[in-house]
Amino acid sequence: MFKILQKSLSVGLATADYPRIAPHLAEQFRGCPQFDFAAWSDARPAADACPTGAIAVHDRDGARQVTVDYGRCIFCGECEQASADGAVRMSRQFELAAIDRRDLVLTAEYTLHPDGSHAALRSATGGPSDEEPGKRIAAAIQNLLGHSLAIRQVDAGSCNGCEQEIVALNNPVHDIERFGIHFVASPRHADMLLVTGPVTRNMELALRKTLAATPAPKVVVAVGACGISGGIFGTNYASLGGVDAVIPVDVYIPGCPPRPEALLHGILLALGQVRQHMGVYPRG
Repeated sequence: MFKILQKSLSVGLATADYPRIAPHLAEQFRGCPQFDFAAWSDARPAADACPTGAIAVHDRDGARQVTVDYGRCIFCGECEQASADGAVRMSRQFELAAIDRRDLVLTAEYTLHPDGSHAALRSATGGPSDEEPGKRIAAAIQNLLGHSLAIRQVDAGSCNGCEQEIVALNNPVHDIERFGIHFVASPRHADMLLVTGPVTRNMELALRKTLAATPAPKVVVAVGACGISGGIFGTNYASLGGVDAVIPVDVYIPGCPPRPEALLHGILLALGQVRQHMGVYPRG
């Protein structure tokens, strides 16, 4: 027993000080792709290579519209490999959580060369906002709710990749409970639903009942590309696609799967939505 205590004390503090300090990222870590639309001479090879349809190209009347949807992106890097002009590169950015689904969509419009490649960039719009989570998080949660933030995690049909990252939120490195945030076993005790996976048709009714059982104010967070859009599974005979096809979603966290810091970033962003809902459903 003494040796166990001695070993524990010798390790020291293991908890990362995120979000106050930027996280330590492994050298091989891969975040989302970033796009230099002005230098992107032709998006068609990247669109053809994308396994989830996150990059779409539409031509009409001498113009080309290129759409990039981070809600579908699985950060695989195929678009970078397919773009010979170097206009697409994999970044180390992961803080992409958004309140509005449209904030995850980039759009660029071009004129066309006769050979079908892009000519001049006309416009480029959209993308995740840079909204930062609030400071003094634990105190803010206590003042807002009068108690800790309780989360019920719901697997609506995922591959369990997102679940592994969610479990990591409770380990000594990330220690989500230091913010006054903890997971509960029943939606009746929850303030927030953290939903993963494309919603399978067998889970549709269960997800609706889970939301109905959650007391107001209730906030729903869709996790990962599958939770946002259906991801690699899409919509088919067994899958209804993203969570918002079944229940309303307040915050979207892109990734495949999103790393623990990205999850924490999205959960803290969702606190603003808790405040908004409390204006509609004040606690007695």
